[in-house]
Amino acid sequence: MQTSYNGITVPTSGKAIEYANGVYTVPDYPIIPFIEGDGTGRDIWRASKRVFDAAVEKAYGGKRRVEWFEVLAGEKSYRKTGEWLPDDTVKATVDFRVSIKGPLTTPVGGGIRSLNVALRQLMDLYQCIRPVKYYAGVPSPVKHPEKLDVVIFRENTEDIYAGIEFREGTPEAAKFIAFVNDEMLKGAKKKIRLDSGVGVKPISITGSKRLVRAAIAFAIKEGRKTVTLVHKGNIQKFTEGAFREWGYEVAVEEFRDAVVTERESWILGNVETKPGITPEENAALIEPGIEFASPEFGAKIVAEVKAVLASIGASHGGGKWKSKIQINDRIADSIFQQIILRPEDYSVLATTNLNGDYISDAAAAQVGGLGIAPGGNVGDGYAVFEATHGTAPKYADKDVINPGSVMLSGVMLFDFLGWTEAARLIESSMEKTIAQKFVTYDFERSMEGATKAKTSEFATRMIENM
Repeated sequence: MQTSYNGITVPTSGKAIEYANGVYTVPDYPIIPFIEGDGTGRDIWRASKRVFDAAVEKAYGGKRRVEWFEVLAGEKSYRKTGEWLPDDTVKATVDFRVSIKGPLTTPVGGGIRSLNVALRQLMDLYQCIRPVKYYAGVPSPVKHPEKLDVVIFRENTEDIYAGIEFREGTPEAAKFIAFVNDEMLKGAKKKIRLDSGVGVKPISITGSKRLVRAAIAFAIKEGRKTVTLVHKGNIQKFTEGAFREWGYEVAVEEFRDAVVTERESWILGNVETKPGITPEENAALIEPGIEFASPEFGAKIVAEVKAVLASIGASHGGGKWKSKIQINDRIADSIFQQIILRPEDYSVLATTNLNGDYISDAAAAQVGGLGIAPGGNVGDGYAVFEATHGTAPKYADKDVINPGSVMLSGVMLFDFLGWTEAARLIESSMEKTIAQKFVTYDFERSMEGATKAKTSEFATRMIENM
């Protein structure tokens, strides 16, 4: 391990977090790299660090302390090193395993396509975890924002974010289009237009299953009641649809004792409400209109009913399935309605990358917006917690921006370390400060009788409220 990165000396009073056999070993004085972020990130980080340090001191009385270590990325890095994302920064986040970052600028006109995407792919941070919950008093556009309490697990390395695309008019695009049209679609009516830009959307068994596995394991650990597979499989059958199928496979093959699928719950419920029901009658209830389908389809559903009753009738029947985690799935566009109309029905969402990007921001809008939305990127042995909003350069260095996203990302970080006392102090003091209507301008303009606070003042009040 290096003694400095990008010319910045590593704190000598701390130790690195270790990881072996799926377990993190966290010292009392862990070295945690941070990237302060571009634009408003500077104000936000200064405020957040004060709150983090105060919470740790309050919770542990000096027995624990974070040794913060700055690593460079984004505009600050480019000015000092000529690179947007230096190798030393990546090396430090790998060596010290757990880090936190503010918002970063995506370079325009060259360089890395996205610094955020680069960090995720370089460390294989395949889980983008976005908790979305309501804090009392936060302005919301919906009547009952308190009903929404979901944790979104977004696959973080595949889908269109793999970055495999070719610009229209380039030789690469022409070659790709010619191959697809002349070889893969030979004899077919559908063709790619020759003046198209093209991209590839990879969805793998490996990527899908490990993401769903993490989501179900989280649901079990936290006592969540449902895991919903979000997909667009009705249109993209071999990518989005495959994600759905592989997700169900993980559930029933690896978590059988803890889960029940939605269809299985229907079958078991029918047996309980209608004792003596035949498999044929059961099949007709779970597939309305089955009498109009082909005999082959009807036989398939009857066989499904019999297989479910034979395999889990004893272990999950008699109402026992009601205490299991339900695994269901929803079409991606439908879930946008569902989290507004029936938010209480959803607890954990497992999604492909692009769908997860959309739904995370849409859900955050119901509980106060991205200014207060935390996020974590987690892999096997590595984690980067981050602000989910942009850099808002026009507000940079004005001490006015809501620091909630980074602060609550810090809550996720401390929970990840097992420092739950510090995490709860931060969360409860933020909720108390908001309840006192002492808030930054984004909330103040929508809260009657609120006091407009600077970023730094909001942090000071939070510390007082601890």
